[in-house]
Amino acid sequence: MAALQSKVFLICNLCRGRGLITLRVCARRNYIVAHESQVDNSSEFLNSTPHRRHPGITSLKTVQLPQHLEQAAQILIHQAPGSQLAERAQSLCNFLWSRKRATGDRAIQERAVELEKRVREREQQRAEGPLEQSRLEEKVRKQVLSELRKTTYHWKPLRYDEELSLIYLAARLDGGYAAVSRALHEIKKRVPDFAPQTLLDFGSGTGTVAWAAHTMWGQSLREYVCVDSSASMNKLADLLLRGGSETQDPHIGGVYFRQFLPVSPKVQFDLVVSAFSLSELPSASERLSSIQTLWRKTSNFLVLIENGTKEGHSILMEARDIILKGEDKVTHDPRRGSVFAPCPHDAPCPKLSEKIQLPCNFPQAYRPLQLRWNTDRSFEKFSFVILQRGSGDETNQWPRIVQPVLRRVRHVHCHLCSADGTLQHAVVTTSKHTRDLYRCARNSEWGDRLPVRNIKTEGDSELNQPLQTEEQLQNSTE
Repeated sequence: MAALQSKVFLICNLCRGRGLITLRVCARRNYIVAHESQVDNSSEFLNSTPHRRHPGITSLKTVQLPQHLEQAAQILIHQAPGSQLAERAQSLCNFLWSRKRATGDRAIQERAVELEKRVREREQQRAEGPLEQSRLEEKVRKQVLSELRKTTYHWKPLRYDEELSLIYLAARLDGGYAAVSRALHEIKKRVPDFAPQTLLDFGSGTGTVAWAAHTMWGQSLREYVCVDSSASMNKLADLLLRGGSETQDPHIGGVYFRQFLPVSPKVQFDLVVSAFSLSELPSASERLSSIQTLWRKTSNFLVLIENGTKEGHSILMEARDIILKGEDKVTHDPRRGSVFAPCPHDAPCPKLSEKIQLPCNFPQAYRPLQLRWNTDRSFEKFSFVILQRGSGDETNQWPRIVQPVLRRVRHVHCHLCSADGTLQHAVVTTSKHTRDLYRCARNSEWGDRLPVRNIKTEGDSELNQPLQTEEQLQNSTE
């Protein structure tokens, strides 16, 4: 053991000189137990499908905007008056990425009570003698208000007028479409018989959900209800459907724009989507009400997408808990909800119980709009959760790969979220496991599922985490 540690620290010192670092030098690894954990070949995919296309693969290659959508966006952007569109688009992207939820009044009150107790104790300890009650109360009040101003996020609503809507189009159309396409592809790949006829898009914005859903199920979808509180954003989304001109016919038929959700609680939709919208609601109570309303209107699948940040992940886990607990008393559909993706379980998210909490997020490559300031290829990092009515099939318990797959000589490292609600760092080898399991693991990517059943692991604390560059570490922890 001492020789192994000396070797590890020697490697670390050499790598620091080359700008490399290690993550958890003595991190615990888990080996998938041989002969017990096997490839789930219940669909007999090994007889007809190569390992690089195993059924657990749900990630997409580089996503590209539909041609009609990109052309319409180019027309509207080039017709836009004013300058500094690139700078303003980048500024809006940065703002939305760092945006947090609106803090509820109850949370602020609880924080104020906690601060008041702490400040009062501190002032009494500092005082050399007894303080007058009025003087003490005044000092406590001023310090509590000062601390609250510093630590409370000052949430402000965004008012999407014509100008800001166009900036949002240039900033988020392509990345938002990529994230929605990846989430919807999860359903398309795993439930090929699903043919939705109705779609509800809450917080529809530029209409990327309608475009992505049309790409997936254009032959079956007959009605797209897009709800957004901004009339300017609805008008812009309609122009995109019409190729950038009000006189043209819409490229997708059956699209209806609304500023409010349908009133009747009995009206349900086959597919309900909310993409990057829950974070824009002005209070915790309104988030709760909106989540419950969306679930009532869900006949099959509810898809929720947010930024791949701690805040975005936390918002989704809040919504997930609300639905799974089933505390909504106003319901016309007795079928309970279950998690379809990305979690292979309905237990609490294991990432929230770690000492260093990292968001559960996934990357999706895409080709940005062909604008002078954009690159040829970019990545959207997002978090999502898909809930379904009723229970899923057996493949729902396949573990999800939640970090980049590390391919090494004759072994593969996979960080998995497993059906028992735990995180595992599994090492798959050819010598200890079947060739099929090893090949499936080696051909998988971050976000895919590993088609394995009866997954059991055994630990080895003397092995060490592979060396990673600073860029790899940053990408895997953001």
